[in-house]
Amino acid sequence: MLNFSKKNTLLLLAIFNFGIVVAQLPPVFGNANNLNVRSTSLTNKYISAERIVWLSDPFGSFVKNAENILLPGIGQADLNSGEYLTLISDNKTKPGIILDFGREIYGGLEIVTTRSNKNPAGKIRIRFGESVSETMSDCDVEGATNDHSMRDFEITLPWLGKLEVGNTGFRFVRIDLLDPATKLQIKEISAKFKHREIPYLGSFSCNDERLNKIWMTGAYTVHLNMQDYLWDGIKRDQLVWVGDMHPEVMTINTVFGNNEVVRKSLDLARDLTPLPNWMNGISSYSMWWILIQRDWYYYQGDLGYLVHQKEYLVDLLHLLATKIDENGKEILDGNRFLDWPSSENKEAIHAGLQSMMVMTFNAGAELCEILGDKNTAELCKTTVAKLKKHVPEMAGSKQAAALLAMSGLLSPNEANSEVLAQNGVHKMSTFYGYYMLIARAMAGDYLGAINNIREYWGAMLDLGATTFWEDFNIDWNKNAARIDEMVPEDKVDIHATYGDYCYEGFRHSFCHGWASGPTSWLTEYVLGVKVLEPGCKTIQLKPHLGDLKWVKGTFPTPEGVVEIEHKMNADGTIVTTFNAPEGISVVK
Repeated sequence: MLNFSKKNTLLLLAIFNFGIVVAQLPPVFGNANNLNVRSTSLTNKYISAERIVWLSDPFGSFVKNAENILLPGIGQADLNSGEYLTLISDNKTKPGIILDFGREIYGGLEIVTTRSNKNPAGKIRIRFGESVSETMSDCDVEGATNDHSMRDFEITLPWLGKLEVGNTGFRFVRIDLLDPATKLQIKEISAKFKHREIPYLGSFSCNDERLNKIWMTGAYTVHLNMQDYLWDGIKRDQLVWVGDMHPEVMTINTVFGNNEVVRKSLDLARDLTPLPNWMNGISSYSMWWILIQRDWYYYQGDLGYLVHQKEYLVDLLHLLATKIDENGKEILDGNRFLDWPSSENKEAIHAGLQSMMVMTFNAGAELCEILGDKNTAELCKTTVAKLKKHVPEMAGSKQAAALLAMSGLLSPNEANSEVLAQNGVHKMSTFYGYYMLIARAMAGDYLGAINNIREYWGAMLDLGATTFWEDFNIDWNKNAARIDEMVPEDKVDIHATYGDYCYEGFRHSFCHGWASGPTSWLTEYVLGVKVLEPGCKTIQLKPHLGDLKWVKGTFPTPEGVVEIEHKMNADGTIVTTFNAPEGISVVK
């Protein structure tokens, strides 16, 4: 017979009652009816490092068994002893290691320790980096920061346990033991890769492997930014910037097809911005919201979603119509912004905003006709006619020239010959480079645009990039070291040295979705896919191969994937074959 004390009896009752409570919990705790639970569509995968970039002690006195940290982990501590990574410090030496996980990812680290450690195991410093040199940096030096995400911090590891830490964009990680006179043994270090597990429905390949790699790098850059919301950067900024979204959304249309992240992010921007405020405080970003709505509808054909935007859309169009003077000149207030490299050229900004007003009201007329609002559609048309009375100069700006051409305020041929085709890829930018490519295509200069892609975006790949950057200046290439290696003394550290405005030095984001323009551009103008009817019900195939011999790929539609192939004959003619799903009409 068991003899229970009063204390033990109360404990058993508490356990029994807790079991009843647990049994009454819903089987799916994150159900839609529970407003206190937030779910996510993201997946975690754990990746082992591919190589060791650097050891503080290459002779093995203070860093032992380093190569074993490259072995795949299981994420579980155990009681076994083994030849594990061991960091040994004395009163002077603090050992460290830099790991390369092979490509840029978003997430953090999983670290598993062993029984051979003290309790707790010891304090370490972790520095995430988008370049090797960023892992060697100190905060507040050469632009290095902990803005938006912590990438440089100290943490204590547990004895015989597991710890997960980090929420940033990185490829490289430096770990240093901070405690003096300590022996720290680590069984596993894995990168926790947080992403949407979605298929790449769109594809592109041709006889130029450089273009193929650029297309895929743009797609992957946007994929990393498709978190719970559509960010523009996974290290900095982890925010929904609406203008930055436009190239990203076009890449999503091209590669992934319909995805909730676009609708969630557009709705968030709308709900956070009661009129007459501008989205993100920037007037052009409210216009980009309208342009994205038009493009999203044409690619996805979701009328129900568009109808849900009607009230805000119409009110925003009416607000924008008040921002024009009697001569047809835009007088937009708020932050007057196109992109950072053009931000000091006020004439270029005006030309760009004037052009965007024309593009926005043209899109507004289309959307309002679809929504059955004839009065607002007519307002949009008369507003376009008024805006066309004022045609600004290009102001020597490729950004302004591109938008003037796209809006029809200026001949694309004139914009191309006088500005866009001048001085190679100098004065291009990663964001507005997309629109420069479009304007060059409108002028029929497809080969010029293809060569811009090879030279400008390809240069980032030559420097070791696995995602495209917030900005890039071709002049930075001169004597620059690769970002995936230690910087030699006779080379320039491109990450520490360059950058401007809000992205100086290491604050510069090396994974920025607005830089993905070549991905959708190559699909639209080289593979030749042009959407003619909402929902891709009718698409046109009109390829422009430039100097390519062949190109093939796939394109996602709401009805399925279209398979396409073009081959260039010796006489310059192109033979096209395709396979389209039922419900999709293809014209040439």
